[in-house]
Amino acid sequence: MEKEKAFLLWFDQLERKDVAIAGGKSSSLGELTSHVDVPVPYGFATTACAYRYFFEKTGLYEKIKALIAGLDVDNSAQLREVCAKVRQAIMDEEMPQDLQDLIAQAYKELGEKVGQADPFVAVRSSATAEDLPDASFAGQQDTYLNVKGAETIVAKVKECYASCFTDRAVYYREKQGFDHLDVALSAAVQMMVFSKAAGVMFTVNVATGDDKNILIEGAWGLGEYVVQGTVTPDNYTVNKATCKIVEKNVNAQDIKLIRKADGDCEEVVVPLDEQNEQKLTDEQIKQLAECAKKIEAHYGCYMDMEWGVDERDNKVYILQARPETVWSRRNKENGAPKEEKKVTTDRKVIVKGLPASPGNVAGRVHVILDPSHIDEFKEGEILVTEMTAPDWVPAMKKAKAIVTDSGGMTCHASIVSRELGIPCIVGTKSRGEAATTTIPDGIDVTIDATHGVVYEGIIEEPKAEQPAQQVVAAAEYFPPTGTKIYMNLGDPELAEKYATLPCDGIGLMREEFIWTTYIHEHPLYLIKIGQPEKVVDQLAEGIRQVCQAMAPRPVTMRFSDFKSSEYRDLKGGDEFEPNEPSALLGWRGASRYYDPKYIEAFKLECMAVRKVREEFGLKNLNVMIPFCRNVEECEKVTKIMADCGLSRGKDFKVWLMAEIPSNIILADQFNKFVDGYSIGSNDLTMLVLGCDRDNDTVSHIYDERNLAVRRAIRHLIEVAHKDGKTVSICGQAPSVYPEFCEFLIKSGIDSMSVNPDTVKFTKKLAAQIEQRIMMDALTGKGRQEVEDLNW
Repeated sequence: MEKEKAFLLWFDQLERKDVAIAGGKSSSLGELTSHVDVPVPYGFATTACAYRYFFEKTGLYEKIKALIAGLDVDNSAQLREVCAKVRQAIMDEEMPQDLQDLIAQAYKELGEKVGQADPFVAVRSSATAEDLPDASFAGQQDTYLNVKGAETIVAKVKECYASCFTDRAVYYREKQGFDHLDVALSAAVQMMVFSKAAGVMFTVNVATGDDKNILIEGAWGLGEYVVQGTVTPDNYTVNKATCKIVEKNVNAQDIKLIRKADGDCEEVVVPLDEQNEQKLTDEQIKQLAECAKKIEAHYGCYMDMEWGVDERDNKVYILQARPETVWSRRNKENGAPKEEKKVTTDRKVIVKGLPASPGNVAGRVHVILDPSHIDEFKEGEILVTEMTAPDWVPAMKKAKAIVTDSGGMTCHASIVSRELGIPCIVGTKSRGEAATTTIPDGIDVTIDATHGVVYEGIIEEPKAEQPAQQVVAAAEYFPPTGTKIYMNLGDPELAEKYATLPCDGIGLMREEFIWTTYIHEHPLYLIKIGQPEKVVDQLAEGIRQVCQAMAPRPVTMRFSDFKSSEYRDLKGGDEFEPNEPSALLGWRGASRYYDPKYIEAFKLECMAVRKVREEFGLKNLNVMIPFCRNVEECEKVTKIMADCGLSRGKDFKVWLMAEIPSNIILADQFNKFVDGYSIGSNDLTMLVLGCDRDNDTVSHIYDERNLAVRRAIRHLIEVAHKDGKTVSICGQAPSVYPEFCEFLIKSGIDSMSVNPDTVKFTKKLAAQIEQRIMMDALTGKGRQEVEDLNW
């Protein structure tokens, strides 16, 4: 049945977008259950449709309309009298039997799911206009705790319906401009937490709007006394970035609300030896803070949450979560509270590193040591970390600049930063001090990534007055080149931006960006839970954006090349990925595609490619096979592709990533199965020289210009060309070393694929080199090769 027509839905069937169906509280409980990794007591919710069904079947709409006609909510006596009559009218009506039966059956199923007959539950009212960022109905309707038995649950649901017309709810709706008869109510029936301590927490200081800390309030017993203000709770302040407890205020508590063993609740005196005790352990405080961070990151706004600690197992539970209203609205209208930036003209160097991606920026530092905290990273901050990996891309896209402890010019942080156009400094540890231990979290710094220097504070550059002068705009000219200049691209969202560059197409589209930015889940996990179409649809959509932006220029997409350690970071990956001592040389690339453990996932990638080419009609899409160790692997993979409808032809090319020495040595045999090669010079250099490209200790040895690497490349070009195959290169060397670019062109390479920031430079460089070659041929006086490049 469609959600909109259902009378009852389980939490894992609901999402936060379902406010109109199940109200703010129920939909938020569904969102937490389905999409956020925090502990939430399970349950179900009656829907707005069920509420309206009850009111329509009993004629309550007409009765209530007549009762509230002419109501003046500012007349407290009249408000009290009218609301009492409306509530009584609701309670006097019997709930339709089919709705009663449905609730009773769901309650029975809930007991079966949790392994308890007649479980104790909380029945919470959830209005269809509540818990919105700009209007909160929190506390306007009633909650009933520690109830059990189907008949009692049905009665409490009806009481929830009646609580839609409490004095405070009617007054609030009137003042907020909501129609009383348009608002409907859902009742959330949720497993009861036997709270020995409970309370609330916020991800923003509700007094000042400061969002650096998480504020937690807790008291003994059920949380109602905290919400109602009956007791003064403990206050705990936790730093949002580090999860360290900043401050604790323990308050004396002499009474508490507790559940009774046979149902309902009662107020009791807190034992003397507990009255002055801290209500939560430090570990529980940190657990709650972690939950709050996850919830805020998921919702994308400040959050107001309720929690409880179960006396049976000391487990922390999130009971509900709603957007915080005051500061969410105020900061949306006026902007978040701005702190004064410290501007200086002094140049105090904090750390130095390798200038991986040029640029100069200043801003606030956010140090992140653990990938689990990536969601805390905010737009415009400067990311300081030990090293990035593919699952860091969402945070990297928001960064103003990136600084890492480790890595070289070809590490993940370097490559991605250059592609995104973000200033980046890597390998600070190799230049003296590690950035993560030297740069304090939260300070302002100036990044000079052109020279690899981080300065303390925001440096104000003196600006000399420039005489007014006429500006003449001239179109930039790029001479045509015989060597095609392609572009490397990962993020589909950048395709439109870079489509105007003078490139001949995309020589390397990294599929991994789509996984880490849009899909987030392991393909085998999605197959296991019955959602393989998510892989196909999301991949196809990302690829489509690039192909459409670049058309009719060709796009070559490299099939997935995560290492097992990176796949494990995707949701569900732990179940399917081995722990490899050297993942860089382990289960990656082509070796996965035909493996019985992974083949079904690879077929989904093939289906996505086919969807782009056939359904979307974008025939400019070609593919590339990465890290293919031997000819047999290449044959197996291309056969699987053909079985999936991806056979090589005049308008569909299959390229091989030439990054392993065997690809070069056996090129004459690989030629049978591919249309050409793209040299992955980063991995090829590493494997030819036996030198880990990300290892600072041996980084001085790593050099694409080494004679062994150049001999291998020239040999590949010669062998490939004999069989009519093309050769490209997608490493950064041609754009970094002009002499290497000259070597490639003289060796007859067909194309070069470079990062977007160097497309223009490489295009002009290639034109100059080609013109020089023609001049040398004409005069016969060109420079001779001084090294023997044949092996």
